[in-house]
Amino acid sequence: MFRLWAKEFNDNRLIRDITISDMAEDKSRTKKVFDAVDEVCYEFDLSRPVWLEKNINEFKSRSKTRFYKDNFIESVAFDFIEIQIIEED
Repeated sequence: MFRLWAKEFNDNRLIRDITISDMAEDKSRTKKVFDAVDEVCYEFDLSRPVWLEKNINEFKSRSKTRFYKDNFIESVAFDFIEIQIIEED
């Protein structure tokens, strides 16, 4: 099972969070991550974030990254969203 935890923060406070699960065995890790991020954006009513080089490197090394306001094309009402893989098969 694959699970990704997304948390939205504003003023150093957790505003909301969601855990996305994916039980598909035929998908690659990358596909699972992108599908989970799409679902998080749908649930939080956001556009998809832009993956900058910093996000890619951070996610590869720690399975965790933060998307700040500059990762989004539209204006957002939070400081950042953090995504983290909490379970992976």
